[in-house]
Amino acid sequence: MNGRVKVEKLGIILAPTENSFENRSVLNPGCYQEGEFVHLFYRAIDKKMNSSIGYAKLKGPTEVVERWDHPIIERKYNYEKKGCEDPRIVKLGSTFYLTYVAHDGKNAVSCYATSRDLKKFEKKGIITPKMSYDAIGRIFRQEQLKDRYFMFESYYEEYGGKNVLLWEKDVFIFPKKIKNKFALIHRILPDIQIVYFDSFSQLQNKNFWKNYLKNLPKYVVLENKYWFESRNIGGGAPPIETKDGWLLIYHAVEELNKSRIYHAAAALLDKKDPQKEIARLNYPLFSPDLDWEKHGFVQDVVFPTGTAIFGEDLYIYYGSADKFIAVAKVNLHQLLKDLRASRIKN
Repeated sequence: MNGRVKVEKLGIILAPTENSFENRSVLNPGCYQEGEFVHLFYRAIDKKMNSSIGYAKLKGPTEVVERWDHPIIERKYNYEKKGCEDPRIVKLGSTFYLTYVAHDGKNAVSCYATSRDLKKFEKKGIITPKMSYDAIGRIFRQEQLKDRYFMFESYYEEYGGKNVLLWEKDVFIFPKKIKNKFALIHRILPDIQIVYFDSFSQLQNKNFWKNYLKNLPKYVVLENKYWFESRNIGGGAPPIETKDGWLLIYHAVEELNKSRIYHAAAALLDKKDPQKEIARLNYPLFSPDLDWEKHGFVQDVVFPTGTAIFGEDLYIYYGSADKFIAVAKVNLHQLLKDLRASRIKN
């Protein structure tokens, strides 16, 4: 571990309960910090494998002081009849924006909802392309994208048929505008991309996405690069603004013959132009090495989705083996120092 920033795992903070909406798993929380409190919006899975979004409140980084016995966001529309999943949340101005994955049993698209008080949310609909892999594959071929894009196209078409929609997960917006535009991180496998827009209505326009996809390589933020990213990478927690740049905690998937291993990872993006990668750790920030990370609903998973800062420490909240919610901490100064040491030389 020499030369690696020290990460301390603090253990499980939320587990499944007897409540019917979360009696199988709880995982992948979106986090919003409000002073000494942290609001958690997490994916809850029932025994029928349906997902909704639960709510808990922490005092400090780990003490649970409130937890609802019913979902804060339930399935309502046909496109989310199997699940509302993996929320992330940020605040711009006086509005909270919660993004989440909607699953209908075949397609996974991303949606958003807004709130003023973190208690009542208004769903605003789908914001990722409602386009089939078959249609998008033709665009990909014109753009001469790398082979892995077509591998995932074939993978999902085999799973869902020619009409399966582009799977879009790990979607969240930056907590401030970039050059007076909203900036949104998303993931078309296997990379992490960014899209800029003036209003959310643009994201619900198919022509907007067609034009964007024709230039997809231009908007790739991170490509898989290191051994622990061999299958794909995806956004984790919303970016944190630091003096060195936007700190992005993301997940990376290592592909082995017998399994996949999900790691937590860290990168720095340019403050003014977050399409530009400044630095990236060439090792996982942390990996599944404890029993409750290696064995659960899905083995070998740590999946970071939210953060909070207390004192000099960054707390990273993550799904563990797709069954629990856990937290790890790292000294923020040391993490940024290690990232600065790994800066990409132009």
